[in-house]
Amino acid sequence: MTHNFHPTSLREYDIRGIIGETLGEPDAYAIGRGFGTLIARAGGGKVAVGYDGRTSSPILEEALVKGLNESGIHAVRVGMGPTPMLYYAEAVQGVDGGIQITGSHNPANYNGFKMVFQQRPFFGEDIQRLGKMAAEGDWVSGSAGSETVDIMDKYVARLLENFDGAAYRVAWDAGNGAAGPVVEKLVHLLPGEHYTLFTDVDGNFPNHHPDPTEEKNLADLKALVAEKKLDFGIAFDGDGDRIGAIDGEGRVIWGDQLLSIFAEPVLKEVPGATIIADVKASQALYDRVAELGGAPLMWKTGHSLIKSKMKETGSPLAGEMSGHVFFKHQYYGFDDALYAAIRLIRAATTLGKSVTQLRGDMPDMVNTPEMRFQVDESRKFAVVDEVLARLKAAGATVNDTDGARVNTDDGWWLLRASNTQDVLVARAEAKDEAGLERLMAQIDGQLAESGLKRGPQAGH
Repeated sequence: MTHNFHPTSLREYDIRGIIGETLGEPDAYAIGRGFGTLIARAGGGKVAVGYDGRTSSPILEEALVKGLNESGIHAVRVGMGPTPMLYYAEAVQGVDGGIQITGSHNPANYNGFKMVFQQRPFFGEDIQRLGKMAAEGDWVSGSAGSETVDIMDKYVARLLENFDGAAYRVAWDAGNGAAGPVVEKLVHLLPGEHYTLFTDVDGNFPNHHPDPTEEKNLADLKALVAEKKLDFGIAFDGDGDRIGAIDGEGRVIWGDQLLSIFAEPVLKEVPGATIIADVKASQALYDRVAELGGAPLMWKTGHSLIKSKMKETGSPLAGEMSGHVFFKHQYYGFDDALYAAIRLIRAATTLGKSVTQLRGDMPDMVNTPEMRFQVDESRKFAVVDEVLARLKAAGATVNDTDGARVNTDDGWWLLRASNTQDVLVARAEAKDEAGLERLMAQIDGQLAESGLKRGPQAGH
């Protein structure tokens, strides 16, 4: 028996597609067989399985478990919940791997799979291997069963372990995503006054798209914070592994700014530690980490790449502009937006400042949001290579960790190829608007030399 995946579904960090078009039950079954085979060959026998709130998730879960079972792998089914709850199950349930069925922050008709293999991220070559194994029918056969484990209350208790936070007045927006039920449990256990939005799980996302990195999706949260005069607000993406936040004045606290807040209490406890952020993060963050006595490390974008770098460096804290935050300090090192929310409460308490003041203390930088524009798949990496070659020949100050990040007197700009889509990503940050315009002109100039121009904004 063999299976061919749709060529667009095997991504760098996960498997993802449109239900009924590029992804369906046969794919879920094949993932179960392939992943189960790799677990069996590594001497393992158990895999934790969870799923998000999308309407297609339960059907995919059935097919996935069947595939695991027919490879001789026992499935520990933790049911519907956020991706970090599955990561938690993988860490504590004595299993050999974990698979979460989730479309993350994508539209309602998408779904996908995020995987962990023996406590490490499963991505890149690993995912391509599943495709090759399926095409060749290179699967072991066996038979096994499954058990259902209700882990949500344990997970909530773990989120609150070591909790030393004060009572705040907080708004929480779950965006009808999988984090909703956990949020409801958390707010009953936390001190303070809490107001929740859209905690009922609805895979059609009737209120707004569950992606807190787009400011328009924070409108309801801002309205609630303003109406009730709350201290701050927190939002989650569709599967609860990315956080969004606003302060009491409705200002967005972006991923790199949250990391700047989290870094201070962590570095008090782990002096000199390496704090990792991706290449899209503000220079202000790297400067702040250095000022606090930490060792800032710029690394490639992508949650799997960041997790791997954390293991390599022993970093207690890392984050991405996109709202993935990774705490190894007092936690497991995976991206968990619910835990990050708890740590925001704890950080404000420890630092003795309101979240609004912490946000207000940050240097005012003028920057662009992440600009994403379509480019032919065959050209995306080549364009970045061409840009790098020209910049280096011209003697520019350039960091090529992940694409081209260029420092000038005005600030910095970035051009990189997305690992998951036929998209180029650009970002720039300056001290003032005039500087930002000059940086944007440099980006446009480099693109023009490679025969391109910035097109309309592409989605994630």
